[in-house]
Amino acid sequence: MKMANEANPIIRRNRPGTKTKDWCNWEDESFDEMDSTLAVQQFIQQAIRKDFTNVEQILNPPEGQDEGVWKYEHLRQFCLELNGIAVKLQAECNPETCTQMTATEQWIFLCAAHKTPKECPAIDYTRHTLDGAACLLNSNKYFPSRVSIKDSSVAKLGSVCRRVYRIFSHAYFHHRTLFDEYENETYLCRRFTKFVIKYNLMSKDNLIVPILEDQQTIEGESEA
Repeated sequence: MKMANEANPIIRRNRPGTKTKDWCNWEDESFDEMDSTLAVQQFIQQAIRKDFTNVEQILNPPEGQDEGVWKYEHLRQFCLELNGIAVKLQAECNPETCTQMTATEQWIFLCAAHKTPKECPAIDYTRHTLDGAACLLNSNKYFPSRVSIKDSSVAKLGSVCRRVYRIFSHAYFHHRTLFDEYENETYLCRRFTKFVIKYNLMSKDNLIVPILEDQQTIEGESEA
């Protein structure tokens, strides 16, 4: 509970029975007012609710924010939202039609969830990848704190980014209508792409979904 003043407290909580239009419908809170260990997560989610299309603002950290924690919390949020597209994929991406995790005919990805990496149906690869990311990001061994993270643990974020990005690429190249619908509702792939470029978490050569304007220009030139 946060107090606007003693007479009019602001309760930032969704009560049972809250209608969709009233979900999280409360005043924004400044980062300095957030006194929880989950403050960074709250701040990111607040920015997304305010305007999910304002990617630059969502990725802009508060002054003095630890960069490792900022990257970690964003990646947690990306994985959380990727579950939404994973659920939608289940309606049309099945082991009979998508026998491999592919993105165009040039890219086939092996699933690292097995003792020895091997091919998986795309929907299984998606589930395994998100499960693996959740296990790592919630590991008390590597991420025991939400306010301070060791450099050796931050170094693991790039690998998670590379794996979960393949979900975007498969959806884009093989389930384009579904991808476009979800992207228009969330700007998730656009935000993720700008995030990994900003923090150098992935090589631009691996960013094969032409979601940004400069990527679209390059793709158009190569086709010409």
